[in-house]
Amino acid sequence: MEKTWRWFGKKDKITLPMLRQIGVEGIVTALHDVPNGEVWTVEAISELKSYIESHGLRWSVVESLPVSEAIKYAGPERERLIANYQTSLANLGKCGVKTICYNFMPVIDWIRTDLQHPWADGTSSLYYDRIRFAYFDIRILEREGAANDYTAEELRKVDELDKVITEAEKEELIDTIIVKTQGFVNGNIKEGDKNPVAIFKRLLALYKDIDRDALRENMRYFLAAIMPICDEYDINMCVHPDDPPFQVLGLPRIVTNETDIAWYLQAVDNPHNGLTFCAGSLSAGEHNDTRVLAKKFAKRTHFVHLRSTAAMADGNFIESSHLEGRGHLIELIRIFERENPGLPMRVDHGRMMLGDEDKGYNPGYSFHGRMLALAQVEGMMAVIDDEKKNKS
Repeated sequence: MEKTWRWFGKKDKITLPMLRQIGVEGIVTALHDVPNGEVWTVEAISELKSYIESHGLRWSVVESLPVSEAIKYAGPERERLIANYQTSLANLGKCGVKTICYNFMPVIDWIRTDLQHPWADGTSSLYYDRIRFAYFDIRILEREGAANDYTAEELRKVDELDKVITEAEKEELIDTIIVKTQGFVNGNIKEGDKNPVAIFKRLLALYKDIDRDALRENMRYFLAAIMPICDEYDINMCVHPDDPPFQVLGLPRIVTNETDIAWYLQAVDNPHNGLTFCAGSLSAGEHNDTRVLAKKFAKRTHFVHLRSTAAMADGNFIESSHLEGRGHLIELIRIFERENPGLPMRVDHGRMMLGDEDKGYNPGYSFHGRMLALAQVEGMMAVIDDEKKNKS
């Protein structure tokens, strides 16, 4: 596997020379300054690609070329936005950047309720607390019908939380769920927005009449429109699974399990229509076994995210060590190296440790925590490479 790293451009406090020193081979990045829906020009792509290559690295994967909301809910500007997406893809292909990670999650990407959940060893990691999320959904967002999505016991716990939660904690919950984890990912809501909850409600309203079947059809329509460009330039599109892999906020989520993945791969059955195999996202759902999924979809996987989670019976989950949890990373590496060797891989969502907390890194994207994870994964890769040599 190619060892890659998600890098947020020239403004990232983690520099390319730092990444060279820790063994990174390829860069996963995007034109983060280009607003969603606008064309990525050949000039801008070439400039960033040249900058990366001048540091002895290569631009391995685009993460992400965002799919605008109007494409997902089939708004009146869908055709214009798809045409822009086609142009951006063609420009990437002309520049030789040919693996594109994207997602088709409505409104909100990955969801956590705590960005620095403490561990006994003094490190911290991302965490999802179902009751705190339910509190946000029911009491802060006041989404119509939200209570129907939770059990009587969960509603009782929300009522108990309401008695003790402070205003500061409520603000922190808003900041965590819809600002800090979203602004650098999809650009829908940014830090500094005066009323992020109001903006978020307006975004949710756009999907009022979009159910699971409608979102699936919109995804099929989008993929069918871009596949000719992918065929022309040999571009691999790889969708990121929904994180977490279950329905939230009354929104349909359509990349959550084996059935979902099989559906979209078959709906537009083209080898360029593939999967970003995110072991962390998939393992956060107890209905998923990452090993089974990897064996089934390895040939249609174009990019791998190696991280692991510990899912809990109460619906909570936490980012676990890359050596532990439900991700089963060493077995995944064995499967991919056997079935589809040489894929770009990046470690994901490292712990906060050794001063990472004060550096202002994007949530989940610490330096020391990911460096430790990369070393752990590199060790796994070395073991598996040795196994292959001994068999031959």
